[in-house]
Amino acid sequence: MDEHTDDPAGMRGGLDPRAELSEFLRTRRARLKPRDVGLPDLGRHRRVPGLRREELAQLAGVSVAYYTRLEQGNGRNVSTEVLDAIARALRLSDAEHAHLTHLARPGRRRKRAEPRSRQARPALRQLLDAMETVPAYVVGRRSEILAWNRMATAVFGDWGALPPQERNWARMVFLDPAQRELFVEWEQKACDMVAYLRMDAGRHPDDPALSALVGELSVKSEEFRTLWARHDVKEKSHGVKRLRHPLVGELTLLWESLGPAGEAEQSLVTYFAEAGSPSAEALRLLGSWNADAPADGPRTPAA
Repeated sequence: MDEHTDDPAGMRGGLDPRAELSEFLRTRRARLKPRDVGLPDLGRHRRVPGLRREELAQLAGVSVAYYTRLEQGNGRNVSTEVLDAIARALRLSDAEHAHLTHLARPGRRRKRAEPRSRQARPALRQLLDAMETVPAYVVGRRSEILAWNRMATAVFGDWGALPPQERNWARMVFLDPAQRELFVEWEQKACDMVAYLRMDAGRHPDDPALSALVGELSVKSEEFRTLWARHDVKEKSHGVKRLRHPLVGELTLLWESLGPAGEAEQSLVTYFAEAGSPSAEALRLLGSWNADAPADGPRTPAA
């Protein structure tokens, strides 16, 4: 983390699964109210913002002592059945359930070596080039942008002009003022980016590059620090994004995140507009104006 000596994100030595498990369970329990799970609400007499540990343990069908040990970060030998019961009691999403499993069973994951090359394979690059009317890119671990097509350049800007280490969605969202102008709902985009990074961190707690990224963003962005402390997680899937483009004005685009076969660490993200909509016409104009724009530049590994 360069000259910084503090570690506001707690990531210098990698993510500590015990601490993460404790905080994740605590924050998920705090967001539930007794009425959410059919329990009586004692109102002003309650001393905690959400469910008590004993209430959660009762809902999950485990002892208070057992759940307390788990929330203190001791997930050793916890069974799949118990994790499933706690996930149901906490009303966890599928992504949150998976994250809980990653944190509770760190010893059951094998450390993976850093990929030999943080590149999209040639066939994916050819697919991007063939998608002449659809903004699309490949994103990898830590929200790194690995490859993109000409339409992505037309919509999001010239990523090829950036140093490889800056071609990173999380870094751009929090550190590039232009992104605040581009995304109409910037706050939601920021929340999503942090949730994706949290999910990545749960899978790869010993990733030094991810630790460095989280540390840098924590130092440079108060908004990132606040969102990181919420422990929210999310998988990339699909949705709608509203953009404020400097040339064609507001765009409403649907997006899909697809997992290429054999590339567990990468996603192909595509954007498109509803047929006949003003946004579809705006995309057509952008495509014609940027017909000669470069795609992702030289086919060399990211630094």
